[in-house]
Amino acid sequence: MAENEQQERDISDLEEDPPKNLEDWPDDERKYETFGGREGDHGYEEGPEAKLGPSGLVHHEDGSVSIDGEKVDDPDQYKGDPIPGGPTDPDAKRLSGED
Repeated sequence: MAENEQQERDISDLEEDPPKNLEDWPDDERKYETFGGREGDHGYEEGPEAKLGPSGLVHHEDGSVSIDGEKVDDPDQYKGDPIPGGPTDPDAKRLSGED
């Protein structure tokens, strides 16, 4: 099997079941591949991007969430886990000057 075919199969596997932790993502040339192939081949709702959530989803600064302009009743349903060490991680070490 050609190396290119194996890489395509690996990316396809990632699209079907993306890793939850950043450390589990590929650290080779596969990290530069775009999900779903070239841009323009399909719409957001038709490709693997749809697994990220509805295309009309918007997170607002006040913590609310809307889909296609309609605010949702439970914004927490549309929020992922905080990135470890990121600004939304409650266990992250705070830098001087941060609140």
